[in-house]
Amino acid sequence: MIRTFKALIAAALVAVAPISVQAAGDQDMVEEVLVILSSESLQTQGMAMVLSNTMAQQGAKVNVLLCDKAGDLALKNYEASPLKPKDLTPGQMLRGLLKQGGTANVCALYLPNSDYSKDDLIEGVGVAMPPEMAGQMLNPAMRTFTF
Repeated sequence: MIRTFKALIAAALVAVAPISVQAAGDQDMVEEVLVILSSESLQTQGMAMVLSNTMAQQGAKVNVLLCDKAGDLALKNYEASPLKPKDLTPGQMLRGLLKQGGTANVCALYLPNSDYSKDDLIEGVGVAMPPEMAGQMLNPAMRTFTF
């Protein structure tokens, strides 16, 4: 009888454990993130966009700063090879993030040091201002990720 009772308690704890862990995780979840992407590597750009979209789907407000060659993702004429398994380019994934309510800015140095202007950027992408970006980076409630 005692052995059966202990088995029932153990089974109940195992059944409740995933719910408890999930609930505790939600309380500590970061609500807003900054993703700084400067890599020119297609796979690194793709992974940054996959994770950014996934964080947005999980409820985070995602802000993306595109620097150096990664700024090209925000160009209207952006082209790249699609990545498996979903056959999407990082630029397409960026557009998907914007549709989910994410924000994206190119680095303040990107346009002045390229042949592009603000008119060459897709709708919804701005130009980052250093004071605003520094404020996001210093905000203890915002987690920063770099790729």
